[in-house]
Amino acid sequence: MTDTPLLPATGQPTVALIGAGAVGLALVATLAHAGWGVTVCGARTPFDRLCLSEGRQTATYPVRHARTPEELGACTVVVLAVKAHQTADVAHWLHAVNRPDVRVLVAQNGLEQRERLALHAPMAVGLPTVVYFNAERLAPGWTVLRRIGAVDVCLPQGAGVQDVVMAMQQGGMRVTTAADMTTVVWTKLLANSAANPLTALSGRHTGVMREPEMIANARQIMTEVVQVGQAEGASLTAQNVEETIAWFQTIPPDSTTSMLQDRLAGRPLEYDAITGALVRAADRHGLGVPLNRFVLGLLSAIKPMQTS
Repeated sequence: MTDTPLLPATGQPTVALIGAGAVGLALVATLAHAGWGVTVCGARTPFDRLCLSEGRQTATYPVRHARTPEELGACTVVVLAVKAHQTADVAHWLHAVNRPDVRVLVAQNGLEQRERLALHAPMAVGLPTVVYFNAERLAPGWTVLRRIGAVDVCLPQGAGVQDVVMAMQQGGMRVTTAADMTTVVWTKLLANSAANPLTALSGRHTGVMREPEMIANARQIMTEVVQVGQAEGASLTAQNVEETIAWFQTIPPDSTTSMLQDRLAGRPLEYDAITGALVRAADRHGLGVPLNRFVLGLLSAIKPMQTS
C-alpha cells in the first residue's frame, strides 16, 4: 500500500459506500461530518441527502451517487457494508476498487471478512471493521444511531488507518484500534452468535436477551464459541461470556438486531457468516458445537418471502 492514498482531483478525501444500509450510512456520515466527500455506489433508491439521527438531533450531509463503477472515480477509502451473503452481488463495484492503494473497511458481521473481499478484490487492503453501535434505517439515506457501551468502532492497528480514525473521531464516532483483531472479531462474534439468531428465531427485540431462559441459551451458544475461538488463536475465556451477557442488559430493549430486521422484512438472513462460519471453524478443529449446529439448522430452514 502506498503512503499517500489516491485522492480525487479536488484533493478532498472521499469515501465510497458500497451498501447504503443502516450501518454503512452511519459510518460514512461521521466522515462526512469531518469534511469528507461521500459517494454512494449503486443505491437502488437514490437520495438527495444523507441523514443521521441520534436522540432528538438529525444532521444532514451532501452525497454523490455513482450509478456504475465507471462513474466512481478515485476514492480515499471504501466502506463495504452489504450483508456478508450479498458480497457477490456487489462484485462489480469491488472489481473497480481492486488496487493496492485502496483500503476497504469491511463492516460485516461474523467471520471471514478478508476472505470474502479477496474473492473479488484481492489487491485491495481489507480492514475488518468491528461495529458496536446499533443502527436502524428509517428511509433511503436516513439512519438512526444508538450508542451501546464505550466504543463504537474498532479498526486494525498499524494498517494505515490513522486518517480514517481521526476523521471518524472528529465526526463524533468513538473509534479505537487493536493489534489483536483476531480476539476483537471473535469477542464481537460472542454477542452476534447469540443475539442475532435468538432475536431472529423468537421474533423479539433485544429485550428478550434479558429473560432467564434466553440468557441460558445465550450462555451455552457463547461457551461453544469460546472453545472454537481459542482454537483459532483468540484470547477468550469464560469471563468474556459473562461480560457479554452483562452487556446484553445494557442494550436498549427496543433495539433490533440486523438479523431480526431481515426476518421481519422477509429478506435472506446473514447467518452463514456468523453461525455457519463458526460451525465450519469448529469442524476444522474437530470440536463439537451442538447448540450452534442446531441453531444453524433452524436459521437455514427460514426462507425469505417470495415477491411477485
